[in-house]
Amino acid sequence: MLYETAERGMNRRIRDWRGARVWIIGASTGIGAETAKLLLEKGAHVAISARKADTLQQIADKHPQALVLPLDVTEHAQVMAARDQLLAQWGGLDLMLIVAGAYNEMRVDTFDMGVVNQLLDVNLRGVFHCIDAMLPILLDQKNGGGIGIVSSVAGYSGLPKALVYGPTKAALINLCESLYFDLHPRGHAVYMINPGFVATPATANNDFVMPGLISAGQAAQEIVRGMEKGVFHIHFPKGFTNWLRMARLLPYRWYFSLIHKVTGL
Repeated sequence: MLYETAERGMNRRIRDWRGARVWIIGASTGIGAETAKLLLEKGAHVAISARKADTLQQIADKHPQALVLPLDVTEHAQVMAARDQLLAQWGGLDLMLIVAGAYNEMRVDTFDMGVVNQLLDVNLRGVFHCIDAMLPILLDQKNGGGIGIVSSVAGYSGLPKALVYGPTKAALINLCESLYFDLHPRGHAVYMINPGFVATPATANNDFVMPGLISAGQAAQEIVRGMEKGVFHIHFPKGFTNWLRMARLLPYRWYFSLIHKVTGL
């Protein structure tokens, strides 16, 4: 059993990953890839999904217990087919981590409905496709299970250059909170994961200072440590994320002035 019987905190703790069956969607690069590698090193069986099958295979070549399941999260049929393949091989699933996401800076003078729809398809519809695949498993399981969704601190409140990305991440925060109401009483874990700035291909082209920037490997450590402790809201690095959490509580006049002063935008 992946989870401890006794409950501590908002989710049950995880003492041992050995033999755990974990599906990470969005595992070809960045946070997803590093989290997959870390859990594989801890002895978990990890199914890894993304569009780039060759990149996934590079991870699997070094870890025999990895299962490669290429898919595009925007294609519901592909997600469901991968789920069925996983269940046929493993017979069950203990934890799904949805890391897949798209990032694009946007302000009003660069508004583009094509980009808007792309972000909505990946960051929202894609996540719901994954949830649709996982919920029947969780509802049928009596020995617990879990689902984690990577959102972003950009979802805490409105920020410059996040005209579309921010709202999609805000929706995921709301989604995690709603899932917790339904899944926690049934004995399942829910993890709301809000990273700050992480050095990944998605952030490589940012043309502004990124406070508290950490590596994808550090982000993976934070995520796994948070799940092991049974934390619901996993956010990092704390110095930056707690600052943003406090800023969102300010009156709007102060909040807008503060963000403008800090970012220059």
